[in-house]
Amino acid sequence: MNRLSRTADSGPPSALADTVLARLTSVYPTAADPVQAGRAAAYMRNITPFLGIRTPERRALSRVVLAGTPQPQEADCTAIALRCWQLEGREYQYFAVDHLRRHVGRLSSGFLPVVRRLIVTLPWWDTVDLLAVHVVGPLVAADPELGSVMDEWIDDEDVWLIRAALLHQLRRKDDTDTGRLFAHCLRRASHPDFFVRKAIGWCLREYGKTDPAAVRAFVAAHREELSPLSAREALKNL
Repeated sequence: MNRLSRTADSGPPSALADTVLARLTSVYPTAADPVQAGRAAAYMRNITPFLGIRTPERRALSRVVLAGTPQPQEADCTAIALRCWQLEGREYQYFAVDHLRRHVGRLSSGFLPVVRRLIVTLPWWDTVDLLAVHVVGPLVAADPELGSVMDEWIDDEDVWLIRAALLHQLRRKDDTDTGRLFAHCLRRASHPDFFVRKAIGWCLREYGKTDPAAVRAFVAAHREELSPLSAREALKNL
């Protein structure tokens, strides 16, 4: 599995990241629960170790970590995210994802390669889906030229980049680029991986809340190409 080096890829120099990481690695371990850590790791198929901090408590601790800190600049967000990805303990990556979601409006189009690196490093649905929907999505919405990067991701060999490309429009509703959505789904309709097939069904089902007729028509027209899982998920609520 792709893993960031412990000595490289720490991002740009950032005094804010220095402060946040020092606090984070002091505060989070105080709430570690080995029993819960084992359960969480098993649920996530042992992709990475966990500290064993449940989400409500983790977010409360995050507020302690960030108390009194200034608004970050993009370089700070980069440094915090990359450094969190170097740490052992999935909750550190969750902290980074929450931080990026909170400050996505401060990020430029140039941040997309950083997100790509996060997606393909220690990848699993728990971080990939949130990054796709709440970071990649807003970046592409703010700069439609990044849509061409999504066209590159959908053709990538990495399952998680494919999934991110499929899911990045999940919250766009009436602003969805339907041509790209349907083209991406069709492009990967025969992909054998469960997470890709599930993502195809999920993004179609979500768009079906906005335009159910269009989704029904797409599934009907391409029933032969779509996997049963994708078609079933797409039509679940229609």
